[in-house]
Amino acid sequence: MDDIRAQSDRPASGPASRTAEVRYGLVGAGYFGMALGRGLGRLEGARITRVYDPEHAAAAVEEFGAVATASVDELCASPDVDAVIVASPNWAHREAAVLAAQAGKPVFSEKPIALSYADCSAMVDAAAEAGVLFMAGHVMNFMNGVRLAKRLIADGTLGKVLYCRAVRTGWEDPQPSISWKKQRALSGGHLYHHIHELDVVQFIMGPATTVTMVGGNVAHRGTQFGDEDDMLLITLEFGDDTFATLEYGSAFRWPEHHLLIQGTRGAVMIDMQQTGVTVRIGDRMEKHLLHRTAEEDAQRTATYAHSETSGAISYGNPTTVPPLWLTGIVEEEMAYFHGLLQGAEPEPEFAALTDGTAARAAIATADALSLSLAENRKVEVAEITG
Repeated sequence: MDDIRAQSDRPASGPASRTAEVRYGLVGAGYFGMALGRGLGRLEGARITRVYDPEHAAAAVEEFGAVATASVDELCASPDVDAVIVASPNWAHREAAVLAAQAGKPVFSEKPIALSYADCSAMVDAAAEAGVLFMAGHVMNFMNGVRLAKRLIADGTLGKVLYCRAVRTGWEDPQPSISWKKQRALSGGHLYHHIHELDVVQFIMGPATTVTMVGGNVAHRGTQFGDEDDMLLITLEFGDDTFATLEYGSAFRWPEHHLLIQGTRGAVMIDMQQTGVTVRIGDRMEKHLLHRTAEEDAQRTATYAHSETSGAISYGNPTTVPPLWLTGIVEEEMAYFHGLLQGAEPEPEFAALTDGTAARAAIATADALSLSLAENRKVEVAEITG
């Protein structure tokens, strides 16, 4: 197991090469838009020059020294913008990503990159046609513990992966106001807005071929809640006798948040609540960090210990400073994107994040699952992708 320990201690990504400055336009200055902006602001050779957000631009203008624009079109066309960060509400990603690509600007789009396979394809295809980089913001892939698990799969330590189980559940009390994040037409609901686990499972297992989803809104009906489903129970089939199950929602009084990977030679538990990673090979077990430092892991564990909602329904707002552990993975993600724009060599591990493959596959599966729930049947993902 010494080799496992050595691998887990590697840094999540190398430093970007120190070349020309990259000037960024930020579309959306809410909670996560500001987090992405701060992540870029800590990198050498990165500067946010323009921002578009009808409600929250003032904070970004003050903090980053950026100029507010009157429209997404103006931001994308600005000569002092070299690349565009799309962190607007989920339903608005397509417009900004397509306009940026058409303007010849590399695009980073926060997850879920779109709320339908058609919109996702339009974004990815626009970038491909323009010959510009398109990166999806599936930040869970930058957790050190997730990277460790993928390395153990790639080098055969776990054997053939037979099954994954991902759970992200908690309980929601009535909120002071109903955020757009709680409205399916705007956020996609739990399945799309929290697509991280589905994305990582497919990174490990490959795209699902046949899917089933049951559930609904079983405990949160009324004007004091949004209209998203609060209990989603998912089965994914990949062929060759390999499967996954996922559970999402805010109708669970016993909160859970983890990813369990079961192989023929070993298993990995990635625990995002009692934060850490456990690797089991035969009768031997080793513990590893999920994030970059013990401090980051401890902070995440403390957050969960004081809240029964965090796994499923807790959201930030533009005035909220993200916790240390989230800041850490955002910094890794932004360093990787910025490094590519400065000429750094891409890492094969992240290829599917920077050609649209992973994002398109995640949305295709989500659309198939939504169809399964609506029509109460198994659905072939090929029905969505054609």
